[in-house]
Amino acid sequence: METPSVDAGPNARRVAATAADDADPLASFRERFDVPGTYMDGNSLGALSTDAEASLDRAVEQWREHAVEGWTDADPDWFHYGERLGEKLAPLVGARDREVAVCGSTTANIHTLIATFYDAANDGSAANAANPGTVLVNDLDFPTDHYAIRAQLRQRGLDPDAHLTVVESDDGRTITPDAVERALRENDVDVLFLPSVFYRSGQLLDIERLTDLAHEHGAYAGFDLAHSAGVVPHSLHDRGVDFAVWCHYKYLNAGPGAIAGLFCHESNADLHPALAGWWGHEKETQFEMRHEFTPAAGAGRFQIGTIPILAAAPLDGALDVTLEAGIDRIREKSVALTDYLVDLVGTLPNSFAVGSPRAASRRGGHVAIEHPEAYRLTEALKARDVVVDFRPPNVIRVAPAPLYTGFEDVLDVIETLRGVYETRAHEEFEARSGGVT
Repeated sequence: METPSVDAGPNARRVAATAADDADPLASFRERFDVPGTYMDGNSLGALSTDAEASLDRAVEQWREHAVEGWTDADPDWFHYGERLGEKLAPLVGARDREVAVCGSTTANIHTLIATFYDAANDGSAANAANPGTVLVNDLDFPTDHYAIRAQLRQRGLDPDAHLTVVESDDGRTITPDAVERALRENDVDVLFLPSVFYRSGQLLDIERLTDLAHEHGAYAGFDLAHSAGVVPHSLHDRGVDFAVWCHYKYLNAGPGAIAGLFCHESNADLHPALAGWWGHEKETQFEMRHEFTPAAGAGRFQIGTIPILAAAPLDGALDVTLEAGIDRIREKSVALTDYLVDLVGTLPNSFAVGSPRAASRRGGHVAIEHPEAYRLTEALKARDVVVDFRPPNVIRVAPAPLYTGFEDVLDVIETLRGVYETRAHEEFEARSGGVT
């Protein structure tokens, strides 16, 4: 997909952006979304589609009609809901059917998978192992990853400061594979756990290389795909990734607080979940109410509590949209949109900078625009119905979600930002920090 030129004047830029939208093969998908204003915060919460709304309405009607019998009589039945959605989702992350389960929250899934793989690396009980290794993370991680990992280390009687290997960023934006390799070489690492895309800068990591590095040094390889699922294709099975977690409320548009997902490679299918719950029991004997846990086959074993149908139902319809559009076409348009955004930032005054990698192969679905007045500029944009978000200390995060965002929308963001800055309209807002994920 060709990126519109930004070299000409404002009128010519508008014409070029409109022409690019007219030629966009995914343009019609926008009609299936309710998009508030110029919406560029889909990497925090995706917009509502008619498909997601319809699948939620269907679940409500099934509840009305069947009540408790919905677990068996609804179409599709609720009893296998998580497994069915996992199979539907698997192609988007490059997994086999039984390697994906839809369950829990991202943080809860981090807890159970980190605990499971850390124990496996230490023969079942890290607290009693002679020399337990570390979990490799980095200093740019989203905080919940560290909260969960530290909690699991403490529960094993270990000092998190001594059992976390933290790869530090040289520039405050990105992490290099060489830095990860050095940390693996210099430390006894049991589990590598990194994001696929950094939530602040948008750097896209090389999962294949990092997985290979982890395995070469005897460590499991796990990833948090929260900022790539639904906008970047993955090949988790073929790349040999051991486990992964992600949410569905960002680029997959499944709604606020939507149920999350996880992946466990089939080569690890014999691992016993560290956090066992009855919904992860094998389906065939689940209602025999045995007190001894028998894990389900595949990733379904990592389910803990009963699947919340009303939190999972919108994902069903949302996946229909993404699968129809095709993850490769979504990525192609995402790259074109973010390339265009990066080019347009170059037309702003020199006080603005791009904090994301310039190369599309190293960038996820959003762009970090850096400015000392980022917070007040963000607030001024929102007051003008341009929805972006702020990340401390100086980032305006702009995410043009491909299913409902066009090139003219991206142009509108930059032209509105230019106008705000030139008229100093942002100075009407109080200078402070803050933001939501």
